[in-house]
Amino acid sequence: MKTRCEWCLKNELYIDYHDKEWGVPLHDDQKLFEFLLLEGVQAGLSWLTVLKKRENYRKAYDDFDPVKVAVYDEAKLNELLQNEGLIRNRLKIAASVNNAKCFLEVQKEFGSFDRYIWSFVDFKPIVNYFESLSEVPAKTPLSDLISKDLKKRGFKFVGSTIVYAHMQATGMVNDHLVSCFRHAELKDKK
Repeated sequence: MKTRCEWCLKNELYIDYHDKEWGVPLHDDQKLFEFLLLEGVQAGLSWLTVLKKRENYRKAYDDFDPVKVAVYDEAKLNELLQNEGLIRNRLKIAASVNNAKCFLEVQKEFGSFDRYIWSFVDFKPIVNYFESLSEVPAKTPLSDLISKDLKKRGFKFVGSTIVYAHMQATGMVNDHLVSCFRHAELKDKK
């Protein structure tokens, strides 16, 4: 039997996410936007709650296409607010449209969001060697710095804790416990 990070063991959806996605270096802009949107939605909630609604988000948000999301109008925002498959928080929904616009600006400036966000880690994942969940931080000085830069660029719902969760999810940092089978598998991935 494989040893996994203990946070994912309570649910099959969590286990699948842990085994296939969490901590895998991600360089596709549309997927990076998806995680940025979902991490922002998660604020104050569990990640499992968001994972359970992920397919609903995928349908409602045009497969997380930032070009399409950036032009959502008031009618579309109201439609999203009525969608029971989403977390219906007006501020978070408005932020998703705002963040899509900011995301496109970053793409314009840097050529891709990937180039921008990965520059903070010199284009290679930070590999941590934590032995227990209690060692894994909720945020770091680097996530503070990225959060500050994103906010300066107009992004919303990008506090340091959200940014660190994004870094973990997209493989900018490998926070799998050393006892977890995924730590070794991902240790040398870029």
